[in-house]
Amino acid sequence: MLTAAETAAPAEAVDVVAEYLRRCFGATEVSFLIVDLTGKSVARLSTSDTAEGGREAERIPMPGSVYEEVIRTQRLYRETTGRGQRVIVPVTNRGDAIGLLELLLPAGAGDDVLDAVGEVGHVLAYVVIANGHFTDLYIWGKRSRPPTLAAEIQYQLLPSSLSCEAAQFTLCGSLEPSEDLSGDTFDYTLDHDTLHLSVTDPMGHDISAALAATVLVGALRGARRAGAGLADQAHRADQALADYGHGHATGQLLRINLHTGRAQLVNAGHPWPLRLREGAAEEITCEVDHPFGLAALASRPYRVQDIDLRPGDRLLMLTDGMLERHGEQVDLPHLLERTRNLHPRETALMLTSAVRDAAPGGRLEDDATVICLDWHGAQETQRQVSSGADVRQASPAARSDSR
Repeated sequence: MLTAAETAAPAEAVDVVAEYLRRCFGATEVSFLIVDLTGKSVARLSTSDTAEGGREAERIPMPGSVYEEVIRTQRLYRETTGRGQRVIVPVTNRGDAIGLLELLLPAGAGDDVLDAVGEVGHVLAYVVIANGHFTDLYIWGKRSRPPTLAAEIQYQLLPSSLSCEAAQFTLCGSLEPSEDLSGDTFDYTLDHDTLHLSVTDPMGHDISAALAATVLVGALRGARRAGAGLADQAHRADQALADYGHGHATGQLLRINLHTGRAQLVNAGHPWPLRLREGAAEEITCEVDHPFGLAALASRPYRVQDIDLRPGDRLLMLTDGMLERHGEQVDLPHLLERTRNLHPRETALMLTSAVRDAAPGGRLEDDATVICLDWHGAQETQRQVSSGADVRQASPAARSDSR
């Protein structure tokens, strides 16, 4: 199957997988549904019996659907129909819920076939990721509407996977853009022994904010990849934005040693993070240094601070769009406590959606952005996976939520 996918054109790789399922297991009506950037709908991109080109796709709202249940629980779904067994499996890689594989199998298909289909769904995640380097098809499928130029720039600054699961942690970021886009970004990456995270928020809107965000994120990534320490990363970002000469930005940089659990933070004029511990949410108070871009006015270097992070904690990094204007109407600590049984993917989405829903007509005046991190502990060294996700960390079905 992988050889056939490699032989096919990048935009046809999913169809190759569909043909494999049809030939080996008698599957019919095979579809790949990709989750869009909002996390609220899926687009049906490919079917085994449709060879037409173009960019037409059925877009299906997820709330209340069986697709939502599979994404949340990361478990196979099946039901008996008059035409055979309808089966839906997650297409996930390291906890990043890329989409779903939906197909009809013969009525007599047993558990061995269902297990094999689940493995195909996992392989499909790698096929989509690999071929996404060569085609815009999957990026297009993730977007429910054409982006503005500023939005295009902003989306390209985000990590390619919004979620990540590892032995020591699980995380997910969510960005709910405003009407004029304010340049919010979040980022993360893993070294051998370190998890790096950042949240940034430039001043301004539209192109000016997107360009400032590009300078800022580029400086942070460049410093990080050069092996700079946390304070030096902040300093280089500060100097880069000052040299750019168009505004400033707040931001927060976090580094966690995966072997010791030590967490260190730099706060550049940014809102304090929230921590959920033993069911209670509270702000983590920390020293606040000058925003990025004000190097000429800085009276002291950035300070690297230790923060208390223990196994079982949930940490929320956020931008001021979650707190100001319409965000003031949302009790974030309470909502964080209420969603404690959900995967960071669902929690992050619910938090940003709550702020958007509080705005008149759902039209935000400022971007609302979060990173939700569950810290399992440095003692955890082995991730338990099933087809791309650790189902122990998955959310219950929507109907099981505690409201």
